[in-house]
Amino acid sequence: MAEQLEQIDDEEAFGVTESLVDEVLEAVEAGDTDQVDHLLDPLHPADIAHLIEQIDPRDRRDLLSVWKGGMDGDILSELDEGIREEIIESLAPAELAEAVRELESDDVVDLVEYLDEEQQEAVLEVLEGPERVAVEKALAYPEESAGRHMQSEVVHVPEHWTVGEAIDYLRSDVELPDQFYHVVLVNIRINPVGYVTLGRILSARREVPLRDLVEDSFRTFHVEDTAADVAHAFNHYHLISAPVVDDDGRLVGVITIDDAMTLLDEEHEEDILRLAGVGEGSLSDTVIDTTKQRLPWLAVNLATAIMASLVIGLFETTISGLVALAVLMPIVASMGGNAGTQSLTVAVRAIATRDLTGSNVWRVIRRELLVGLVNGLVFAVVMGAIGWIWFDTMMLGVVLAAAMVINLVVAGLAGTMVPVALEKAGIDPALASGAFVTTVTDVVGFFAFLGLASVMLL
Repeated sequence: MAEQLEQIDDEEAFGVTESLVDEVLEAVEAGDTDQVDHLLDPLHPADIAHLIEQIDPRDRRDLLSVWKGGMDGDILSELDEGIREEIIESLAPAELAEAVRELESDDVVDLVEYLDEEQQEAVLEVLEGPERVAVEKALAYPEESAGRHMQSEVVHVPEHWTVGEAIDYLRSDVELPDQFYHVVLVNIRINPVGYVTLGRILSARREVPLRDLVEDSFRTFHVEDTAADVAHAFNHYHLISAPVVDDDGRLVGVITIDDAMTLLDEEHEEDILRLAGVGEGSLSDTVIDTTKQRLPWLAVNLATAIMASLVIGLFETTISGLVALAVLMPIVASMGGNAGTQSLTVAVRAIATRDLTGSNVWRVIRRELLVGLVNGLVFAVVMGAIGWIWFDTMMLGVVLAAAMVINLVVAGLAGTMVPVALEKAGIDPALASGAFVTTVTDVVGFFAFLGLASVMLL
């Protein structure tokens, strides 16, 4: 294990090595501005953000005091939310203005949406009029919506233009986004009616109408469509960018592939963290914040453990009459819990990717029931034999085998039905399913094993 950790430390993590972090900290401690610049300037903004997240708050403050003018908007947008707030508070107004001036509107929104009002105002004040209006308009949309995540800078031209007219327009003095993939075609009411990739524009003759080059993948999103729906559509239809429209169908922005994939990644990361009952925490969170995130779910787990203990208490006489039951009953509950977690993980992922729907849910449930039955029979034979040999009681082996089959079948059923039921009820299945499934497998496992034992052994 120690060798593996040393190997991880020696390898590059997103372009940042442990030795580089040490060099930067040494330069900061020596107050060597030139050396800090020499070490950090060649790095990608994401690598610099990763380095900043690795060092403690005192070292971060020292780094910013030495590395004057180095912090820019691209680095800020890559930082963890908590650290980003800390950095923004420490920047002078002039430094903050320089940092956000070159960002696209969607990146500025990502930068400020989780800041408090005072910090938001500090960022908005440094923006020029049109940019500030675009950011404020985006912030007015719901938090997890297409309008909040769209980029207001979008290249659009009249639908009747030719390739030549579009190229001349793009080469004129018009201000274009730093990166864009499509030219959106609009009608007289600024409703998007199609889009053309830059590659097709550059490869076509000047006289070709843009209408003849539109992509079949064209689709639009409403400003209030959920971010999850947008991310799913980008992944499902292999989109590169997509226009965003208002209630009148007018073009107000565009969502690009990088933003959509970030949304998709956040959705998956959120589900993984919630399955473990740790909320949306990160390594930069304080002890108090981390405790607040984890305490509620530990309390839920305590309540489920008490329920399982109450079931055990019902069979106190049975257990006292045959001590072997106390030795074996955790095996039944543990196997059921693991089987339930397997089914639960598959179901939650399928719900998140829209693969598990009303049309196939019963087929999936039947499959999980059969899988639970087959696995239960296999382990019933194994554990039945072990119980018989271990305690020299054939009926104890039979009871253990029967309880194993019952609990693994119930685990497969609960692991699929619980997240589906929660999703139908409007509750995030990734957040709440684990506690329910664990309760079911523990209670059923103990009740089946001890109940059968009280009937067949005593």
